Amino acid sequence: MIFVFATLVGIYLMVHSLIFQAHAEGDNDSEKPRVVILATGGTIAGVGEIGKTAGYAPGSLTAEELISEVPLLERIARIDTVQICNVNSDDITAKIWLELANTINRMAKDPDVTGFVITHGTDTLEETAYFLNLTVKTEKPVVITGSMRPSTSISADGPMNLYQAVCVASAPVARGKGVLAVFSDRIYSARTVAKTSTYHVTAIAAGEMGAIGMVRDGAVFIYEMPAKRHTLQTEFDASSLYALPKVSILYFYVDADVELLRFAAAHSDGLVIAGAGAGEFSQSFKSTIESLVIPVVISSRIDDGVITQDNLLCKNTVAADNLSPQKAAILLKLALTLEDADLVRMFGEY
Repeated sequence: MIFVFATLVGIYLMVHSLIFQAHAEGDNDSEKPRVVILATGGTIAGVGEIGKTAGYAPGSLTAEELISEVPLLERIARIDTVQICNVNSDDITAKIWLELANTINRMAKDPDVTGFVITHGTDTLEETAYFLNLTVKTEKPVVITGSMRPSTSISADGPMNLYQAVCVASAPVARGKGVLAVFSDRIYSARTVAKTSTYHVTAIAAGEMGAIGMVRDGAVFIYEMPAKRHTLQTEFDASSLYALPKVSILYFYVDADVELLRFAAAHSDGLVIAGAGAGEFSQSFKSTIESLVIPVVISSRIDDGVITQDNLLCKNTVAADNLSPQKAAILLKLALTLEDADLVRMFGEY
């Protein structure tokens, strides 16, 4: 009697398990969002000596190898992968930016695609994020992430960051927010995100602007809406570009050599000055800048704060608002692709 009962229970549990599995597989095949992961390399794809966080080779794992380390992704979304490149993010180029933007813009036209995740090295993650924020033409979520520790280190942060990025890219609440960066449970706007530490696992942050949302156990919470123009709201068209104008960044410091400023101006289409304090510099810099005919944007070497047009030392320059020098250079490059660009307006709106 006990044997018969146990057999019946076993059959019931087996059938119930098969029904549950079939139902889950049906959900997985047709009801889950579709997310495209575009891999570019970086530390998140890095491999080195087991346990160590330094001395690794970035860009060693492929996109397929990255997602194989996070099997939970299959519960969230149907995943497609595109290997854009596999490099240290210090080797990212404008050509790669344009390929990324145009690939996303092309694939975003597919109604079956829900969102995008870009895996990227952290050194220049903020620059790629901002370039895409100005050139991607979709409301679908575009999320960039990476890691501070290679895949072979103890407590590698890449798998969790990738998991959370896919969660955000799958979330309806992330639509229309511009390009987002996801790192260590936090969601940041591409315009304000920055790398703030050379080593810390929470190195990707946003200074005084802060995060606009968070991810908790796969649930996505967004509390702020970026106010500056982005994605579909911009006037920039990456599809017509094959290269970007040359913009150089000059860092001001005590006894900064004005000959470097003159050389950069002679070999650039535009300049960004990383000034001291609220965008200030020496009298020798001032007189040289006033003589230039190429566009000059004034930013600051300080992490936080704003540069205002009314307080610029040179009247023939443009205030970067609160954009970092590297992000100001991106906006200036794109502005220079347009005829008669109103730089003062653009740096106020973007």
